Amino acid sequence: MRIRRVLALVLFLAVWESAARLGWLDPFYVPAPSTVGNVMVQLFAGGQIWPHLQATLVAAFGGFGAGLVLGVGLGFAAALSPMLAELLEPVMILLNAIPRVILAPLFVIWLGIDLASKVALALMLVTVLMFFAVYNGIKDVDQRLVERIRTLGGGMQFLIRDVYVPSVTAWVMGNLKVAVGFAFTGAVVGEFVASSRGLGYLLQFAQSTYNAGLTIALIVVIMAFVLVLFALAERLERRLLRWR
Repeated sequence: MRIRRVLALVLFLAVWESAARLGWLDPFYVPAPSTVGNVMVQLFAGGQIWPHLQATLVAAFGGFGAGLVLGVGLGFAAALSPMLAELLEPVMILLNAIPRVILAPLFVIWLGIDLASKVALALMLVTVLMFFAVYNGIKDVDQRLVERIRTLGGGMQFLIRDVYVPSVTAWVMGNLKVAVGFAFTGAVVGEFVASSRGLGYLLQFAQSTYNAGLTIALIVVIMAFVLVLFALAERLERRLLRWR
């Protein structure tokens, strides 16, 4: 399977390169892969991209970590308390119904163009996702198992440790890769709207200067880092869910 994917990618790049060299593609709009590769080499070799990459990673991981904790906490609270569920569930449904990236300009107005607004947007995206993962995970628990634990004298502590946490772990890990993508989306979109550094800032600069080569190079860099994080999340998922 992996060999086929690699061969398909190589074939796609070869066709793209050939079409560009034969003049079938306008280099102003669609530069050749070799041109994009040269731009990437210049970005990394010259050290220009490192401060921007660091800014995006800090914002993405900050929002991811905070959103993970907040989403899991609120999901547990809502699932175990009907009163809190009546308050939190409609809010989360409303936030989930709207494109949350449109909140980026509002966060910039509230928190400025620095790191805080990017972390806040990433946090918002991850929190809503993790809330529903935990909330639905607990609600999906077989109630017969809960009743048996209570019949045997087990209290809430045993239910959380032996029933809810294993169930929630499966749901959270199943959504972890999506959460990583959401965190990067929040960070990059926030930087794209207003920022002085970051990959989103570089994308905005490339767009304003009509630099298609730089734009594609940055998209490839973002995709590569997200794919690496996906692979790490998948390994973590397999490790934590061995019990299944």
